[in-house]
Amino acid sequence: MDETVLSETADRVCTVMLNRPDARNAMNSELQRTLAIALGGAEADEGVDVVILTGADPAFCAGLDLRELGTTAANLVGGRDDEHRSPFTVLWTMTKPVIGAINGPAVTGGFELALGCDFLIASERATFGDTHARLGVTPGGGMSVFLPQTVGLRKAKEMSLTGNFIDAREALEFRLVNHVVAHEELLPAARRLAADIAGNDQEAVRNLKQLYDRGSKVSVGEAIALEQDRFRNFRVDPSEIERRRTAVVERGRGQTK
Repeated sequence: MDETVLSETADRVCTVMLNRPDARNAMNSELQRTLAIALGGAEADEGVDVVILTGADPAFCAGLDLRELGTTAANLVGGRDDEHRSPFTVLWTMTKPVIGAINGPAVTGGFELALGCDFLIASERATFGDTHARLGVTPGGGMSVFLPQTVGLRKAKEMSLTGNFIDAREALEFRLVNHVVAHEELLPAARRLAADIAGNDQEAVRNLKQLYDRGSKVSVGEAIALEQDRFRNFRVDPSEIERRRTAVVERGRGQTK
C-alpha cells in the first residue's frame, strides 16, 4: 500500500507531504495517525531545525475523508485527542517552526492544518474554504481560534458562515498567507525560507516561536511580562554573538540595498 505521508530531510529541513492525491489528500484515520507520527518524528529529530508541510498535487488537503466520516466517523479527531492520532495536537505543541506550503485547495480540516503552521506560502493554485457549516459539523482543529486571529473576526465569520472560498490572491490581501508564488516555485521558495531559519541560532529561533505562540493567547500585559521574564533568563554568549556579527551585518546590507 502506498504511504499516506511522505517525509524527507535535507539540509536540516524536513519536508512532510500528505500523499493521498487521488482523494485530494483527505484525512482518513490512517493519514491522520501517520501525519501525527511524521510531525512528531521531525520534532524529536536533532537533525531537523525546520519543517515544511505540503500536499501531493492537486490539493493541499480536502479536509476529513467524508466517506469514513459518513460511516464510522473514526477520523473525527480534534486537538484534544491523543497526540499519536491527532496531527493538530502535534502542530500546536511543536517547538520547531513549520512552514505551510499550500499547493492547492485547503478545505475545512485541511484549512485548519494550514492554520496550525507558523506561516504560509501559497501556490497560485491555492484556495481556502471552511465548510463546517455546510457539512453540519463543528470545528475541532482550531478554526474558530486561528482564523479570526489571522484574517480578522468579520472576515472569519464571513468565510465560516457562508462556506465560500477565497483564492490565493485574496488570501494574501487578508494576510492569511505571507507569499504567493508560481506553482512550480512553491517548494523551492519554501525551502529558501526554511534555509534562512535554519541558518539562525536555533535556541533563539525556538525561544521566539514560543514567545509568539504563548503571547498570542494572553493579554498584552501578560505577553510583555512573559517576554521580559524570558529576556531576563535567556543565556547570552558574547563570543558567539561576536562570531556571528560580521555575517549578520553583511547579510543586512545585502537585503537593504
